[in-house]
Amino acid sequence: MKKGMLRVALLSCAAISVSPALANHSWGNYHWARTSNPFTLKVVDAVAGQWDPYLNEAISDWTASSVLNLTKESGGGVNAKKCTAIAGKVLACNAAYGQRGWLGIASIWANGDHITQATTKLNDTYFSMAQYNTPAWRRLVTCQEIAHDFGLDHQDENFNNGNLGSCMDYTSDPDGPPSNEHPNQHDFDQLQTIYNHLDSSTTIASALAATDFGVRTPGGRAPAAPIADNEAGDSPAEWGRAIHRDGLGRPDVFVKDLGAGHKKITHVFWALGEGPRGGHHTD
Repeated sequence: MKKGMLRVALLSCAAISVSPALANHSWGNYHWARTSNPFTLKVVDAVAGQWDPYLNEAISDWTASSVLNLTKESGGGVNAKKCTAIAGKVLACNAAYGQRGWLGIASIWANGDHITQATTKLNDTYFSMAQYNTPAWRRLVTCQEIAHDFGLDHQDENFNNGNLGSCMDYTSDPDGPPSNEHPNQHDFDQLQTIYNHLDSSTTIASALAATDFGVRTPGGRAPAAPIADNEAGDSPAEWGRAIHRDGLGRPDVFVKDLGAGHKKITHVFWALGEGPRGGHHTD
């Protein structure tokens, strides 16, 4: 019996040592302020037709969460190249943004820890290439970038180990097996953790008056002024300083101080073999 117990203990330790750190994959403390759960967040659709099936799937996938509902809204008239953020909403865009090294970027604007607006940009310059012009790559990147926009981070950033079955897992083989094209249960558990408290105010457009920008304050006080620098930008010079690196040593999270407590934070999904390297990041 003692040998059996020892074997079980050793196997348990081995499992812990080889498993990725799944305990927490929230993106800092960033979250949308809201006064009840589940809450409804609007995703403005400014993507072209070839992207609509993947955006629709991502919206459907994440709406399976017990705390979050996503609804799609037409983005007719939006300049997808600029992809200028809209207060209280997530804006999804695609365009040929150039050979800048990235497949997709997600940017959030935050007042303190509260997300006030967000964008997802999908780079057709790379998705027109045979390597990335596949349903699996399009599905993975769309699913992941939309999730960053409501506060989820990666479960794992090693591109070369086995897939976790989550679109929040970096991989060089998105269709697996297992497939990394959709969320898994751990993603939904993490969303529950992120949104397990309620706020006294909201940053969600459906709960804001048309004149509100950022957080509606209790007691009827005047809303904050519109946020400056409403475009995510396409390059590190526009994203600010690097504060995190991925499993290949590339800076993949950037922050830009916008003043008055506001900041823009950008998460970058670099193409394989691309992206800047070297140097040190600052926190």
